[in-house]
Amino acid sequence: MTRIIDNVLYTAETRTTGGREGHGTSSDGALDVRLSTPGGTGTGTNPEQLFAVGYSACFMGAMRRVKATPPIRVPDDASIRAQVSLGTTADGGFALAVKLHVELPGLDEAQKWALVDGAHQLCPYSHATRGNIEVAFSVA
Repeated sequence: MTRIIDNVLYTAETRTTGGREGHGTSSDGALDVRLSTPGGTGTGTNPEQLFAVGYSACFMGAMRRVKATPPIRVPDDASIRAQVSLGTTADGGFALAVKLHVELPGLDEAQKWALVDGAHQLCPYSHATRGNIEVAFSVA
């Protein structure tokens, strides 16, 4: 099911040259990165790292918006360790897989999973990946 935006809140605009061994910038100048192939000899970041940071940051924001009864506050020292794996498929193509390790100190197991499950329903990255790539969660 395609999700249609009714009201655009923000549009990111970037320009990339050179592909995985290139350079990327944002239109507002806030992002200016050298790109390198994962495992290569370059000194830049790679698309998988950028995706991991983007997904985990968005997911943290979604956890803060989860409506639970009773309300659950995301701890100030909460963190997410994201792993984005790039691999090959049986048909010779490429695919991604994501693992989000969510750390929510001071909450019990039920509260942690309430936030993670709720955020997975809200987060736009979760919507984009659902049914397209493997996404797994763990909590601590």
